[in-house]
Amino acid sequence: MDPLGLVPLARTLIDIDSTTGREGDCGRWLAAYLRYLGWTVDEQEVSGGRVNVIAWLDRPEVVLSTHFDCVPPFVTSRVEGDLLYGRGSCDAKGTLAAQVLAAERLRAVGERRVGLVFVVGEERGSDGARKANGHQLADGCRYLVNGEPTDGRLATATRGILRVKLSATGRAAHSSRPDLGESAIDKLVDALVRLREQALPDDPLLGRTHYTVGLISGGIAPNVVSPHAEAEVMFRTVGPLAELEPALAAIRDLVHTTPVLDVPAIHLTTLDGFEVASFPFTTDIPFLDRWGQPLLVGPGSVLLAHTDDEHVGIGELEEAIETYEALATRLLA
Repeated sequence: MDPLGLVPLARTLIDIDSTTGREGDCGRWLAAYLRYLGWTVDEQEVSGGRVNVIAWLDRPEVVLSTHFDCVPPFVTSRVEGDLLYGRGSCDAKGTLAAQVLAAERLRAVGERRVGLVFVVGEERGSDGARKANGHQLADGCRYLVNGEPTDGRLATATRGILRVKLSATGRAAHSSRPDLGESAIDKLVDALVRLREQALPDDPLLGRTHYTVGLISGGIAPNVVSPHAEAEVMFRTVGPLAELEPALAAIRDLVHTTPVLDVPAIHLTTLDGFEVASFPFTTDIPFLDRWGQPLLVGPGSVLLAHTDDEHVGIGELEEAIETYEALATRLLA
């Protein structure tokens, strides 16, 4: 059966709201569509009607993979000139459409060892990828080709994440007698200032670790010495998480540190003949390690992902089909 064309397929996916947590309708449509094309499809339950969509012909040795959840708000598709707009056009429903069409091209010439792994939840904790990693087809698969916006370049490495909550405890007192209290906010501020002074790890490909203080809160009233305060710090890591331990140890006399989320930095497989670059974002790849040696490449720019005018060039999507087809052919050779 003939698949939809590239732009109609991408627009159909974009026009189904799959904001993280609401991926059920998109997953069911995608599974039905792949069955219509003749693929064996597993709708792998993740939670609350949300499913990963895993499709294959013969047992796969290479899988093309990406996510179909999106950040809010939901934005429907439109085409202006040679650009495709809408939430997910760049990250990553346009990529998904290109991967489906690449797999169909390969099937048309008799190559049946390519599978498809499309997951939910990438934008918030990767619960879909963690579930997909336990799928029985992962055993024996040799390569995972993951799709994220890399401007069509093969990634050499991606940063990881360490999200840490810093909690300070004080003692409340009337603000006219601060000597009777102990300010948790002062402790937290001192810890954050000291953190700036710490040496952070670096890597030849990814550069130096950096971080942002994304959330901060504390106190109970303007005229009360604060009994509690906390902040959340997001480190963009470049190596083993243990390398950050000295920096965190340096502030533990002031605050308690609690890890909230960690995703390791990774170095990736590349092939001769493809342009390469390293990237500062994280992906599902660390949670899909049973699917084989990882590669990362996709159309579009991460600078446009998650923006109000998210878009991707239709020509970039067409080139991505050729890239995924060429990569799978090389890897299977």
